[in-house]
Amino acid sequence: MSGATDRWLRRALAAAILYLVLVQPNHPAAMTWGALAVLPLELPFLLLALIALPAGRASAALRAGLVAVLVAIAALKAADYGTFVAFNRGFNAVVDWHLLPAAWELGRGSLGTGLAVLAVAGAVLAILALAAALWWATGIWAAVAPPPAGRVAAAVLAVPALALALGEIAQARGHWRAPVALPGAAFTARVGLERVEQWRGTLADLAEFRAAAGRDPFLGAAPLFDRLQDADIVLAYVESYGRSSFENPLYVDTHTGTLRAIGERLAAQGLEMRSGWLTAPMVGGQSWLAHGTIASGLWLDTQGRYRALLASQRRTLFHYAQRAGRRTVAIMPAHVFDWPEGAFFGFDAIYNTPDLGYAGERYNWVTMPDQFTFAAFDRLERDRPDRPPLLAQIVLVSSHAPWLPVPPVIDWDAIGDGTVFNRWASLGDPPEVVWRDPDRVREKFRRAVDYSLQTVGAYAELHAGSGALMIVLGDHEPARFVSGVDGFDVPIHLIGSPDLVALFDDWGWSAGMIPDADLPAWRMDAFRDAFLRAVSSGAPPSAGAPGSAEARIGDRRPGAGP
Repeated sequence: MSGATDRWLRRALAAAILYLVLVQPNHPAAMTWGALAVLPLELPFLLLALIALPAGRASAALRAGLVAVLVAIAALKAADYGTFVAFNRGFNAVVDWHLLPAAWELGRGSLGTGLAVLAVAGAVLAILALAAALWWATGIWAAVAPPPAGRVAAAVLAVPALALALGEIAQARGHWRAPVALPGAAFTARVGLERVEQWRGTLADLAEFRAAAGRDPFLGAAPLFDRLQDADIVLAYVESYGRSSFENPLYVDTHTGTLRAIGERLAAQGLEMRSGWLTAPMVGGQSWLAHGTIASGLWLDTQGRYRALLASQRRTLFHYAQRAGRRTVAIMPAHVFDWPEGAFFGFDAIYNTPDLGYAGERYNWVTMPDQFTFAAFDRLERDRPDRPPLLAQIVLVSSHAPWLPVPPVIDWDAIGDGTVFNRWASLGDPPEVVWRDPDRVREKFRRAVDYSLQTVGAYAELHAGSGALMIVLGDHEPARFVSGVDGFDVPIHLIGSPDLVALFDDWGWSAGMIPDADLPAWRMDAFRDAFLRAVSSGAPPSAGAPGSAEARIGDRRPGAGP
């Protein structure tokens, strides 16, 4: 092979490396062979700029800057890809760093510690390898040494190449329309620009949120909760329970069949039920954003907004329940450590995993079956003599990924310290085997959610004569590849005596345990104020129909980033 041929092969390989980095998708829908056919309009400008600068400090600085920027944007694209798969939204570096330890815990629970460590090491090595490949590729083109006139020509040609890339960015953002079809896309540059704007907007959004968190129509309202008299309120979240249970053919027969059976049994006990839809601020994870949105009446679709809430003086549903003389408790079986943020929300008592008394084996990531969680709540709080009425938040976890194994619903008197559940804790293949097959994952999800629904129904039936109001809702949809639906809606059910459920007749929700598919969904931040108005004679008047939110920040679509 001649020296000239070798040089041109090296230049072609270097250009191919830059090409692949520039066309790297950041969304699963774009991960197609067609993505390779899109010309990255940044590439001609980069190559011309490298040729135009003679070897020296300026060229080295250009190369170092290009490598740093391209590696950073490639990492952001990869993060986008992951968060689109998990949460149906892009990654926001200002507020999403907390997802890294959560991803580690989920990966370790699903794949095992060894494979999770290898995955992290592989990711680090991939970033280092990418940086090295880009440094080599830019060095190959920076080493091109044309005569002075050739460098001038490269510099002159770089100007229209840059203008073409900038023009495509402007067109993609709707600022103008090119008179002819452009030959490619400046996607990577556009991602970088949008991320800078996103970060600036996030910081401004957080400042606005902190100010709005101090506005609350219920600050001086009284009396509150009086229409419930001494009835307990049990607010139970079913993990990963969403509209997919009513629309995806893989799940609908199982889940709606269970709900119908629950409704029939509860009706036979003299209970009434109403069901509706709420729109969650996210999908796939970060359940605390849904819990915080319900409690605060503020829209929490990012971790930054959640943090801003914790730094605010906002009063939650639980603060108002305390003021009305209720005891407020949180049952948090997913928290294996203390929950310091819980002090903000107004709980008199918080029961994390160690506090619930479970002596059985873990169900992989799931710390204990839902039925034990309910039994622990009864033992620790509900069965206590001479207590005030309760407002309890119970966050169920059996339907959390990786959705295996799944126990049956057993006799409540047999639960004891939870060791009775050991016989099912190791059944079936482990997560690292099941998660190789998406169809098996969906089947496990179907069964896990059905177990949680059966447990909720059994618990409501157990306490049918207690006079309590039970509010059961999903926190969010699972990841899109599991849910199979494109939406953020979750079901919510009210269960109680006819006189209690009648307080919510103005909401227009469906009778029974299955909400009408066409029933309008409320955003989750509407629930706090609507609920307080329904149960309180001293509530301030609403500015709109039941469920309208007066403390919403902006008009952001569910799940959208700032």
